[in-house]
Formats: sequence, structure tokens, C-alpha cells
Amino acid sequence: MKITFCCTGTKPEPWLEGLRSALPGSEVTVWQPGAPAADHAVVWAPPQQFFDEQSQLKGVFNIGAGVDALLKLCLPAQATLVRLDDAGMSVQMAEYVCHAVIRHFREFDAYEADIQTGAWTYRKPRERGEFPVGVMGLGVLGARVAQALAQFDFPVMGWSRSPKELAGVRCFAGAAQFNDFLASTRILVNLLPLTSETRDIMCLETLSRLQGGGYVINVARGAHLVDDDLLALLSSGHLSGAMLDVFRNEPLPAGNPFWQHPKITITPHTSARTLRDESIAQIAGKIRALEAGQTIVGVVDPIRGY
Repeated sequence: MKITFCCTGTKPEPWLEGLRSALPGSEVTVWQPGAPAADHAVVWAPPQQFFDEQSQLKGVFNIGAGVDALLKLCLPAQATLVRLDDAGMSVQMAEYVCHAVIRHFREFDAYEADIQTGAWTYRKPRERGEFPVGVMGLGVLGARVAQALAQFDFPVMGWSRSPKELAGVRCFAGAAQFNDFLASTRILVNLLPLTSETRDIMCLETLSRLQGGGYVINVARGAHLVDDDLLALLSSGHLSGAMLDVFRNEPLPAGNPFWQHPKITITPHTSARTLRDESIAQIAGKIRALEAGQTIVGVVDPIRGY
């Protein structure tokens, strides 16, 4: 069995060593233009040339949860596209979002600002019931985040394309319940996949439906958020702040207003990083299952976009 590795910006040697160890007897190599045909590919941001040359692939394994960039390319029709369905990312995402929610709720950002000026201050404790959290997207990552938030006794809502049931989470589904979900939410967390239907979903119309003093946490894709609409709602006071980990252009360009905005906290797309060993184990297991004709999880539906 031949496996080719084509991951832009990723040091290949540890991945090659791990895949060879997990799939003994397999030939695992870094793709170069003109390379021999492989059976499966492990990829991140590959060029179209890669798929043009490797048109016989049976499996394409993306080393991340988001596949929107891959779906812009022309992939081999017979290839099964597979995304990581966790591989250690869900607990990282839950950590990040819980930190962001609690930092806002407990006003730790305001305390940090006071300390910088030498001010010893106290603020009146807030009621958790007045800060309902809404999680958009209830896949593996979203479900873990929603249930982690519920452990801190926040009212937690979840919205997804199809109906879901999660303990401790009030679930909404589909377009018919979207506005009700937004109206029930004060802190909005975005974990949706990026598709034609979800692009620009956080815009003036939708964010205006959040409860007054709303807060936005985006850990999915930058193209979900209309930047100017967020800035306008922060200026009007309808939104009190935002914590953003993803952006339309990355790295975030110098001069972007998000850098210095007093109500916006930014991080460099680090909410949930790919963990190599966990990812290799998952990918190797799925390759073995595909070779054996077995069903696997994480298969991407190109029509849905995830």
C-alpha cells in the first residue's frame, strides 16, 4: 500500500515516521510533482496539481476538521474524503471556549485593564442565568463545547442543521428555529462548518437578534463573520465584545482594526491545534478500515460541505 503526504506548512518527517510505524509494510513518502501513484493521501492545503496527478486515490485524509479549502479543488470522483472527527481537538476547543466565556462573564478583561493602571477594584457578581450561551454547530467539537459550558451552570443552547439531543443543552434546529435560537442567546459561539449556506452567517441581521450586550466567540472560520457588521454593533453598544480566533485573511494583516479594538480579543488561530500522534492513529485506523471495506466516520459529503 502506498501513501503520499502533501501538507503545506507542515514538517513532514514526524508524520512520515508515525505513519510508517502505524502502517507497517506501507510505503509512505512526501509528494513531489511527478511522483508515482499512491493509494491514499494525507493532506493539508494541497495544490490542484496534486489531485490532477494523483487521480487514482482511494482515500484523502485531511489533517484538520475543516475541509472548506479542499472542496474548492477538483478531487478525484472515486476518492473518499475524510476529516479528523476529534483527534484531541474537542477538549482543546472546550478549554478555549470555556475560558473565553468565563473571562467575559467574570469581567477578567476589565480587571486586567484596572491592574495595568494600578487600580484595585471590585465588580458586582453577575447571574449566570442572565448570560445564556448559544453554540452554533453541534458536531463533535460543538457538542463537546456545549456540554462543557453546561458544567459551569450557564444556560446553554445549541443550533444545528438537523435535530440533535444533548444532555443539559436546549437544542434548536434548521432555519425555522434559527431566530428563536439567536433571541435566546447572549454569548454566541460559532463552530459551524464553512459552506455556501453558512458564509457570512454572523452579519448585521443575525447578530442584531442577540440579546443586548451580546458577546461573540468565533472559533470556526473567518468567513462566517462580516467584519464591518461586528464593528458597527460594537460601536452601537448592542454587542459588548468579541473573542476571535479565525479571520478572513490569516495572518491578520497589519492595520486591521481588530488588532487594537478595545472590545475585541484576538488569538492566532490556535483554539484547537492538530495533535500529530492522535491524528496519525486515527488516520491509520481509517485507512485499514477502508482497505478492509469497512464503514468509517468522518467521511465528508461534498454536497453538504462537511
